[in-house]
Amino acid sequence: MADAAAQQVFAPWNAPEAKPIIQFRNVTKRFGDFTAIDDLTLDIHEKEFFSLLGPSGCGKTTMMRMLAGFETPTEGTILLDGQDIAPVPPNKRAVNMMFQSYALFPHLSVWDNIAFGLRREGLDKDRIGNRVEEMLRLVQLGKFAQRKPHQISGGQRQRVALARSLAKAPKLLLLDEPLGALDKKLRQETQFELMDIQETTGTTFVIVTHDQEEAMTVSSRVAVMDHGKIVQVDTPDRIYEEPNSVYVADFLGDVNIIRGKASRKDMGADTDHVHIHFAEGQSPLWAATKRDLAEGTEVALAIRPEKVTITRDRPTDRNNAIRGKVHDIAYLGNISTYHVELPGGQIIKAQTANTRRVARRSFTWEDEVWLSFTDTAGAVLVD
Repeated sequence: MADAAAQQVFAPWNAPEAKPIIQFRNVTKRFGDFTAIDDLTLDIHEKEFFSLLGPSGCGKTTMMRMLAGFETPTEGTILLDGQDIAPVPPNKRAVNMMFQSYALFPHLSVWDNIAFGLRREGLDKDRIGNRVEEMLRLVQLGKFAQRKPHQISGGQRQRVALARSLAKAPKLLLLDEPLGALDKKLRQETQFELMDIQETTGTTFVIVTHDQEEAMTVSSRVAVMDHGKIVQVDTPDRIYEEPNSVYVADFLGDVNIIRGKASRKDMGADTDHVHIHFAEGQSPLWAATKRDLAEGTEVALAIRPEKVTITRDRPTDRNNAIRGKVHDIAYLGNISTYHVELPGGQIIKAQTANTRRVARRSFTWEDEVWLSFTDTAGAVLVD
């Protein structure tokens, strides 16, 4: 069995010699007085599963429409495989797009839906047949080939749309909220199918989504967007664990934000930690950071609820321990989230796995508890 450390990691964005397949260069897109994309520069590499994540109106769909050829940049350049795609009409680009509605032809069979684009290309009958059969095997729909779209499930229609989009072997496949029409359980199952198909074909996928969990699951990298700008681009684990701003920390998953003033005057020679004075009468919090912070700098400590431990007694092995009272409890089946009110009124959330039956759990409403976390649990951020 190969040593895990020796396994090759897919990270072309870290390779100096890697050439991106998509390059946005100082791209701006305006609609009248409204700026949808604001001086955006971004590289996406071959075989990436790249997610554009953000709230409605942040510009992610506009980026996708420019790649597809439905919009043109007001300023700047978009390169696909080194070629400026501005003069290339949508039907001549090595790009295909899969819409949220799937846009299948209801009067055509699954087989004919997949073959449609190949017939428009004028390919001979044998090549079309071979390619359609290959796509049916890829999405595991061979036995449904002669059914109409209304005769198959939502998840199967999604796979037909995917097969049709991949049939012409595009260099780039754009997916606009592709799983939005599916229920949660099916959406989660289909995410892994999408990943397997993308890895099998080697096609570069760019997906637009507002579903954070979806972006975290499928992506090689995630670009978090806000008001036409990319706020942070990184791998899902780094986006989650090392956000570069309060906006990113707050947008991705659940988070506690504790605001205070940074101080190192009592830290001695320790330059890897900082004290955060966050409330009158409370001991300062310890946080690991290599940021160069001036004395008294306003900072925010972002801590995920699963990194906060809740106990009846004060822990003796941690610098960070805060007393509070259980204000509310959210029972989610596999986990419970405790909303704990601190003396100053701030609510801090702590999550625990429900390994015990309900009747045997330790805490309930109004209980006095201690919240604690390690020095490295949170990210020190400056707005």
